[in-house]
Amino acid sequence: MSNLVSIPFKKSYEANIKDAVRQYIQDHTSSHPDALRHDIAEWEKLRRVASGSSVHVDRIQGILRYHAQLLRIQSKLPADIGLGVSYAPAFANASSLPITLNDLTFERASVLFNLAALYSQLGAAEDRSTVDGIKRAMAYFSNAAGLFAYLQSNVLPKFIPPANEFEAPLDLTKDSVEGLHHAMLAQAEECFWQKAKLDNMKNTIIAKLASSVAKHYGDSLESIRGASPTIKHLFPSNWLSYIEVKQYHFEAVAHYRMSLVEGEANRYGKELSFLSEALSAAKKAYDIARRGRVVQAVMRDVQGFLDVVQKDFTRAERDNDLIYHDYVPAGSSLTVIAPSHVAKPTVPRELENPGLVQDAPLFSELLGWGANEAINIYNDRKEKLVKDMVLDGAAEVKERANSKLRELHLPASLDALDQTVRLPPSLLRKAEEVRLEKGPERIESLMEDIQRIAGLDRKLLDEAMSILDDEAEEDENARAEGHVHRLPSHEANSDLMHKYERYHNVLTQAAESDESVRQKYDEWEPSIVELTWDEDRLERSVPSSTAVSGRASRETEVHRRALRVRLEQLDDIHRELENFVRRAQNLADADDIRARVVKFAAGFAQLAEVQPAAFEDILDDELAKYDKFLHGVAECGDRQQGLMEEIEYHNQLLLNSRKEDPSVKERERALQSLDLAYHKYREIVRNLEEGLNFYNELSKMLTQFRESCKMWSRERSQGLHTMIQSMEKISLQQRTPPPEPAASPPVLEPEPEPEGEPEPEPESESASELEEEEEEQPKPPPPPAPAPAPAPARAPKPRGLPSLTSGDWGFQEIPLAPGPPPAPAPVQTPRRSTRRQR
Repeated sequence: MSNLVSIPFKKSYEANIKDAVRQYIQDHTSSHPDALRHDIAEWEKLRRVASGSSVHVDRIQGILRYHAQLLRIQSKLPADIGLGVSYAPAFANASSLPITLNDLTFERASVLFNLAALYSQLGAAEDRSTVDGIKRAMAYFSNAAGLFAYLQSNVLPKFIPPANEFEAPLDLTKDSVEGLHHAMLAQAEECFWQKAKLDNMKNTIIAKLASSVAKHYGDSLESIRGASPTIKHLFPSNWLSYIEVKQYHFEAVAHYRMSLVEGEANRYGKELSFLSEALSAAKKAYDIARRGRVVQAVMRDVQGFLDVVQKDFTRAERDNDLIYHDYVPAGSSLTVIAPSHVAKPTVPRELENPGLVQDAPLFSELLGWGANEAINIYNDRKEKLVKDMVLDGAAEVKERANSKLRELHLPASLDALDQTVRLPPSLLRKAEEVRLEKGPERIESLMEDIQRIAGLDRKLLDEAMSILDDEAEEDENARAEGHVHRLPSHEANSDLMHKYERYHNVLTQAAESDESVRQKYDEWEPSIVELTWDEDRLERSVPSSTAVSGRASRETEVHRRALRVRLEQLDDIHRELENFVRRAQNLADADDIRARVVKFAAGFAQLAEVQPAAFEDILDDELAKYDKFLHGVAECGDRQQGLMEEIEYHNQLLLNSRKEDPSVKERERALQSLDLAYHKYREIVRNLEEGLNFYNELSKMLTQFRESCKMWSRERSQGLHTMIQSMEKISLQQRTPPPEPAASPPVLEPEPEPEGEPEPEPESESASELEEEEEEQPKPPPPPAPAPAPAPARAPKPRGLPSLTSGDWGFQEIPLAPGPPPAPAPVQTPRRSTRRQR
């Protein structure tokens, strides 16, 4: 088993080259995908050969051929063409997932990594028991180191991995590649050290070679352990242990060889010091090898060398203690063993000069990606320049002028002086509304409806008053006959009369409001009727403002002509701007720099990856032909600025001259009158609609009021009839004689009774009946009791029955018939605030 290590391959996966390349060519080039189907098939074939896992020297040329074609492909296509490339990490375990990136640079880096791994595996597999085997192994490891150096300097700077470290190939980072580079270079130096030992070279040379090997192993370990983000987890633990063991082992070898040099020179103290340093390093190497479980071949080398150093150290220490007694310097004071770097990284010639690969370049018909991208960049810059600086610049200059003209109402106000001025569109819309609504007819119809409903309301109120008058007349007749003992009608119906007065006042005020609306309509009727005319007739009715007469009009004409001249000059400037825009657009449409770019790109090496930045001078030179349009737009803007100041000045003079023109004032008054007539029409219609709603609501209230009057009058009449019947019944009872007694006992004079209250006398049958009738009627509240008066002397009661008119019969005054129930709460009269005279 070899005591050297090798690097495993990055496992590759199938890539759908055909679909991705065809889609890109169809979307981004002028070529047809079918014309390049042979190139696509050859690409797939080369990748299958380069992606094998066998370890044989013949595979080197297949990988170099594929890499050369990748360089040619990348000179024609960008790195991202939508082709997903998948590779597993080099030191992947069974659970590791492949990393997939849409990047041809990732494909190229992985191919070179696998070529370096192939060189390392070929070197580790060589039989180094012979000088030729050692030379071949040293060459393979030098090539592996050269591949990693080339990868680090030429490929990784162009590779931009994903920001997420879980999606990035960490074995292709700078630290990882540098660590592997030093490891391969260390093994190449180790092969040379082995050959030097077989050739029995001087101990000094062998010591320097061993120091060089230890230095490379140390650099490798430092790069891997100090990487950020960390990459230690990518490597197997025994792999890192192997590198560390080798570092200490060759440090021990270097010190041991120097001890031999010092022993031969009879410097026994230094000999012992070098042996002490060698023993310390050998022990470290042995401890790490034992714990790190390195391969048995390395373990045997370390253990065997430790035994040799231990034996020589014991001998030298004994001899110096017993015989030489030489001073033993500290290890830190010993001369540093300078490394002698013999092995050099070797880059295959096909990498340094891909042209040595004689295969026909793929996609030779396509224009190089850098050149094609330069053309796209030029077209984008050209379109942006024409749009932003010429087209938008000219539009901005024109918009500044148009905005100022709109503010000054030009040229509309100037055109109004040259032709018949039409009526304002807003006034025409208002007239159309009145015409479609048949304004005067609508107003007359509303007025008729209001008068009709107002008459009905007055009739309802009169009917209610007639009901109250009839009841009052009936009450007065009854009082004249002496049959009534109740409140007179004018007191009992006070609440109803109060409501009547309120409703009467409301109707009076409403009539006044109706009259004010009528007067308003009479005042504006002619103007409202004008709004119903057709457009031509309405325009003829409005005075024109374009008539020229008087000194003011002549002054207006002078300013009008001056303003017209400057507006024509402004139109000339705008035509120049439009001409610049048209010429710039025509030039941009015909502008094609492909021929010049292709000619310039032909001067580059065939496999050179040409970047768009190489064409910057051509792009700047071609864009310079648009400068004349930029200067033209800027010059027009400056001229327009001065002209707009003159236009504003002459427009102000024109306005001042127009202020005193009588025709303008007359037209303004006519237009204002028509506009005000429209608003008065809307106001009158609104007032009439509100009045109509008011009278409708009032009709409901007056109907309820009339019904309340009927109910009250009916209750009063019923009460009156009840009282009359009761009085007639009492009168009949008084005229009927009482029955004669059967026998009259002798009349005895009663003894005088003591003064005081008389005994109650039995009530007659008629009085009892009256009292029962009184109980059936609801009694009014009793009047307040009069102040007590001194009781008169009571005369002796005569014998026999009292007379019919005597109060001893117990007749009581018949109470009045109950009045009407309490009147309901006063009804709130609706307000007619909207019917006030306006």
